[in-house]
Order: sequence, then C-alpha cells, then structure tokens
Amino acid sequence: RAGPRGISSLFLGVLLTFFIGGLVGYLMGYRDAVSFSTIGAGACTFIVGPVTGTALGASSDVIALSIAIGVIKSVVVTIATPILAKRIGLDNPQSAMVYGGLIGTTSGVAAGLAATDPKLVPYGALTATFYTGLGCLLCPTILYYLATTLLA
Repeated sequence: RAGPRGISSLFLGVLLTFFIGGLVGYLMGYRDAVSFSTIGAGACTFIVGPVTGTALGASSDVIALSIAIGVIKSVVVTIATPILAKRIGLDNPQSAMVYGGLIGTTSGVAAGLAATDPKLVPYGALTATFYTGLGCLLCPTILYYLATTLLA
C-alpha cells in the first residue's frame, strides 16, 4: 500500500538531501560541481558520497568530508527517530517505509526504528536500502549534471 508514496519519498529524499548537503559544502567554500556533488551525495549516505566522488574524480579530502557528513547524518537519525516518532506519526509500516525513503541512511533508520518499535525496522530499512541504490545511480549522473548547470 505504500508503493507510490514509498517511491516518491525515495526521489524526494535523494533530491532534497543532495542539494542541502551540496549547499552546505558550497557555503564551506567547495564551489565546483564535483565537490558540490560529492558532498551532497555524502549527505545522502556515507556510501553514496564516496561512490559519487570516485566516479567524478573528487579529491580525497572531499571524499572524506562526504563520508563524515554521512556518518553524522546516520548518528543524528539514530538519536532523533525515537524522539520524534510520535510527533510525526511514525507508528505503522506505511509511515516507516516513507520515513526510510525520505531519510535514507539504512543504519540510522534501522537503529532509530529499533528504538521506536522493532516491528517497523524491516519496512524502514527496505526503502532506506533502495535510497542508497537510487543515490548511487542519480548522484554521479543526473544530479551532477544539474549541479554543473547550477554552478556554471
């Protein structure tokens, strides 16, 4: 039942996270499209960042930043999920699937949902795993192209 909502949450989650993460990198002085994309991809997950950075030929310091931002996101999601769960209606399989698609960090979503309600873990982890795959496909290709267009 969460199919269309789950799919749309995946695309929305990757797009928003990529551009918010890239903007953070831009504000830190990383103004080229390769760095913007690598840091933005790292904000998606600590796996997508190095995959994107390697594909685009990013420097090792930018790839390290992408990993760091992904790890920070994972820790924040782990801590924040049980605190915010009731407020955001995270109490059923459909909402867990949408949450996993929007947030995307599999380790953070799984740990946060385990602390909230262990029965929700498979649902959130499922879409969060697809998020990682989608990020690995979109970030070094279409989203990099968009970044080059925006930063030109």
